[in-house]
Amino acid sequence: MKKIEAIIKPFKLDDVREALSEIGVAGMTATEVKGFGRQKGHTELYRGAEYVVDFLPKVKLELVVSDDQEAVCVEAITNAARTGKIGDGKIFISNVDRAIRIRTGEENDDAV
Repeated sequence: MKKIEAIIKPFKLDDVREALSEIGVAGMTATEVKGFGRQKGHTELYRGAEYVVDFLPKVKLELVVSDDQEAVCVEAITNAARTGKIGDGKIFISNVDRAIRIRTGEENDDAV
């Protein structure tokens, strides 16, 4: 099993969710986060004073999928989240050794 973590722009959340639903992904977790990368934030004007916004709002998606779904999920996320502009986000993939559904005790692929 693989854990896919994707950091995306907030307005792309619905597009990514729909793309993943179309390929059969049953569940995911979305968290509002703040961060920066190469974008390095931006400056804003508030009541005549200029200030730097270092941390930009993003959405972090986490989903666990079977090994054979990994490539399809990454492609769906990439296509749905891409705007072609800086700050589109990143995808991180890691191995999951074990998953357990608390309610039934099912494990691994059955639990996902």
